[in-house]
Amino acid sequence: MEVVPVSKRRAYRAVAVKNVSLENVLQSGPEGAVTVGMDVGKDEIFVVLRWVDATFERPWKVRNPLEVKLLVRILTELNRRRCLTVGMESTGTYGDSLRQALTDAKLSVHRVSGKATHDYAEIFDGVPSQHDGKDAAMIAELVAFGKSSPWPFEHKEANDAEMAYWVDWLDGQQQIEMLWLGRLESLLARHWPEATTLLKLSSATLLQTLARYGGPGGLAEDDGAARRLAGWGGPKLTAKKIEKVIRSATETVGVRQNAQDVRRIQEYATLALEAYRQTQKAKRALERLAKGNEVIQRQAEAVGVATACVLWVALGDPKNYPFAAAYRKAMGFNLKVRSSGKHKGKLKITKRGPSVVRRWLYFAAMRMVQRPEVKPWHEAKKARTSDKATPSLVAVARKLALAMHVVGARGERFDPGRLFPGCPLPRGSSSARGEAA
Repeated sequence: MEVVPVSKRRAYRAVAVKNVSLENVLQSGPEGAVTVGMDVGKDEIFVVLRWVDATFERPWKVRNPLEVKLLVRILTELNRRRCLTVGMESTGTYGDSLRQALTDAKLSVHRVSGKATHDYAEIFDGVPSQHDGKDAAMIAELVAFGKSSPWPFEHKEANDAEMAYWVDWLDGQQQIEMLWLGRLESLLARHWPEATTLLKLSSATLLQTLARYGGPGGLAEDDGAARRLAGWGGPKLTAKKIEKVIRSATETVGVRQNAQDVRRIQEYATLALEAYRQTQKAKRALERLAKGNEVIQRQAEAVGVATACVLWVALGDPKNYPFAAAYRKAMGFNLKVRSSGKHKGKLKITKRGPSVVRRWLYFAAMRMVQRPEVKPWHEAKKARTSDKATPSLVAVARKLALAMHVVGARGERFDPGRLFPGCPLPRGSSSARGEAA
């Protein structure tokens, strides 16, 4: 097989890996280090070798996962005769089994940012287009230029693996719960609009009520409704509140239900209630697993145990990040802007990190803005953005991202008053900044 410069016509025409002769490849390439770029897809992997003189082999096409072992054998033999470094992008999970096989074979595996590959496309060959063979060649070249980092496959320890399971389960069940709550909200607005003014839609009491009765009619007709509501609500649900709920069911202005309306609400509420119970089960498991982790415990004081566990599972130990901005960048909360001449683009977050981190930290920001140290800043920010809460909440989440690194990596105690330096604290605040003053 001949050495082919990337500029040569049809340079990206692929060859099946089963037809590759390693001896011919070695004869055609110069002595010295070799970098290998891989573009991994669900069904196919494209592999390109870059020689030390900046020339390339034609892409090899590998069926994923059927020919992974064959590919690893070829690269292992190539590594025995040359100094070999393999580069892969960090996107998706289709390449995890390949990365594990390469690590098991004692091959050097490096990670290349997908954004770096995208930005390098036109520089590479003067054409901005991207396709599998070219992507593999670009990955190989970026590795050769030192634009990569070591990325061996590592199995999680037992505790971290269990935590990752419960984080995934919690996030999935919460999304399922929100799906059914959204549908229930619209149905209650039609058939029992008074219900959500008395009980939170997400409360277990209201969900159990809807799962049993399917709407206001069944509740109003049940002589034992007060006793059941008291049992579901516990001591926090007062007799006065129970009376109001039953009266609202009797006097509702909602649209009268038919049998299918009742059935729909019952089934939706049952599914939402089960998802709620699963989220509570997952949170209890995460609290148990987080007990021996000092980093998670310190972060949990600010954002809660569940969110702190999400950060640990998705990003790892914050001590592995040299500074807070790098930790925030890994979340995708760093800013980007596109400006040219008189055009000034809007600041936006990059969203290049794990979406689960941004979602849970956003929820944490929603809770944080209720605190007296943060609420004045939040309200002032909303006023400047036409009462839109999202920009303010994203800004608080970005501040929280930095704070989580300080708390987790440096061991400092979380102080909400330090999120916005220079902002006056409410009178009587017990923050460390107020005490120091």
